[in-house]
Amino acid sequence: MSGSVEAAKSYHQQYRGSHAEAYMVARGLAEIAPKFGVGFVGSAQIGHEKYGGMLAIPYRRPAGGEHGVATIRFRCIRDSCVKDENGSYYAPERKERHEGHGKYQSLPGDVPRLYNTPSLILPSPHIAVSEGEFDSQASELADVPCVGTQGTGAWKPHFLPPLIGYEKVFYVADGDEAGIKAAEKRSAETPNGVPIYLGDGFDINSFIYAKGVDAYRKKLGL
Repeated sequence: MSGSVEAAKSYHQQYRGSHAEAYMVARGLAEIAPKFGVGFVGSAQIGHEKYGGMLAIPYRRPAGGEHGVATIRFRCIRDSCVKDENGSYYAPERKERHEGHGKYQSLPGDVPRLYNTPSLILPSPHIAVSEGEFDSQASELADVPCVGTQGTGAWKPHFLPPLIGYEKVFYVADGDEAGIKAAEKRSAETPNGVPIYLGDGFDINSFIYAKGVDAYRKKLGL
């Protein structure tokens, strides 16, 4: 992944004024997106041509440097997938329509990783764990450090040790059966784990978008 730093920089430089920025505005994440280096693949790096037109999400490492980006994930933001017939964005309030393809694409040979690992070195008695990258970003809008997985099936045993030292680890469930089961399972495996239920159909991003950061913090007991 040695070229990921350069690619992430290039895509972030293409972000301002792009379709990706408009998408992040619609999700209520425009304020926080620059902190995470969110980008847009307008002009693709060699080998990334198939990700053209997608939103780029770098997985930054806390130490930075020439290997400061572990990988990049790409997300489909085609109008036909993320907008309704009136041209309004579905997310975060309504489910998008990605037919015949997944929402996300990873680089060839990549493995499941924790997103937003820089949050692990912040001085905090607690940390949240979400199902996705946008939910991690939304949580930090509420000043709640949050790492994210790449879905309920992407959890790996080595994700657990970095979480042990906190007073509380909030496993924030997406508001569906799979999300609730995963949050409860992870909480049971973690001595300091606490399952958090946001309500039917909500994830962190959509909950904060609808109800605000104070309501989210209240759910966590903060």
